[in-house]
Amino acid sequence: MRSLDRILPGSRAVVRGIEAEDSFTRSLLELGLVPGTEIEVVRRAPLGDPIELVVRGSHFSIRRQEARRILVQAL
Repeated sequence: MRSLDRILPGSRAVVRGIEAEDSFTRSLLELGLVPGTEIEVVRRAPLGDPIELVVRGSHFSIRRQEARRILVQAL
């Protein structure tokens, strides 16, 4: 397992967990980013922040520091 910020654009992974319990974590869960969910890293901004993701057909972006708290398993 590794953190989401280490997954390269164009790659897919499965969420295995989220480190921390706060409002950000709740927001991710509400967006469908729950353990077992497959995600795709679409692209990163030129300086690596933010990171665009596709989760269950929806596109959204998160900051790199937030992506570090999401544990995934690469596919």
